[in-house]
Amino acid sequence: MAGKGTPATALLAKQKVAHELHSYDHDPRHESFGSEAVEALGLDPARVFKTLVADVDGKLTVGVVPVTGQLDLKALAAAAGGKKAKMADPAAAQRATGYVLGGISPLGHRSRIPVVIDATAEKFETVYCSAGRRGLEVELAPADLVRLTGAVVAPIVG
Repeated sequence: MAGKGTPATALLAKQKVAHELHSYDHDPRHESFGSEAVEALGLDPARVFKTLVADVDGKLTVGVVPVTGQLDLKALAAAAGGKKAKMADPAAAQRATGYVLGGISPLGHRSRIPVVIDATAEKFETVYCSAGRRGLEVELAPADLVRLTGAVVAPIVG
């Protein structure tokens, strides 16, 4: 377990949330971090969620959607109580979350950022998302993910 600690894993441990970490060797040539996790770990892609940072009316907002889906920016804006959304500047996303692209977790952000999780997460007993580092996924119950992030659950896949 040494060297695997991230703000996300620290939060899970502090809150005593049941979870399981899954690691794999990240290939920097892989074009999609989410599909790389699916392939490397042999997972059902519908249960693996990617963390995307968007700008909703000038405020950073996190959208958590299945790796097989596309974030619907209009739906994200509506779920976050805004009018318009666009993908956030990568540098701003990294600064606000404290994570690098491809390793952004919905958990343990540097600053408080609203989170919206796609409703399909509730169909599963457990889901996977980034644990805060490329090549490290965390498996946990969707209800725990929602509770720890203070998330809104809404259909945000286009």
